[in-house]
Amino acid sequence: MLIRVDPTSGTPIFAQIVASVHADAAAGRLNPGDRLPSARDVAGALGVNLHTVLRAYQELRDEGLVDMRRGRGAVVTEAVEPLAHLHHDIAALVARARTLGLAADTLAALVKETYR
Repeated sequence: MLIRVDPTSGTPIFAQIVASVHADAAAGRLNPGDRLPSARDVAGALGVNLHTVLRAYQELRDEGLVDMRRGRGAVVTEAVEPLAHLHHDIAALVARARTLGLAADTLAALVKETYR
């Protein structure tokens, strides 16, 4: 798992960490029982404060996506499964868009417009 952040973004770093975990879950790269990297390792790799990562992990815990236990770290829960199903829906949408000759940029714009 690779947590990605953009320090130049206006979005707080902790929120970017949460979004990165959500994206990995939606892409099917996270499964129930998987462990997230330790907060200390993530903070070191990203060059951010440990408390920033802990805040992100706490938000993920509050959402029910991870279970945090002392000595075990942050473990992905069964709540990740609906996000993984989203990956299949997205793949089907992309396949349909390709069949119709829709460009990736156009599809992305339509999704963003619909999401709002």
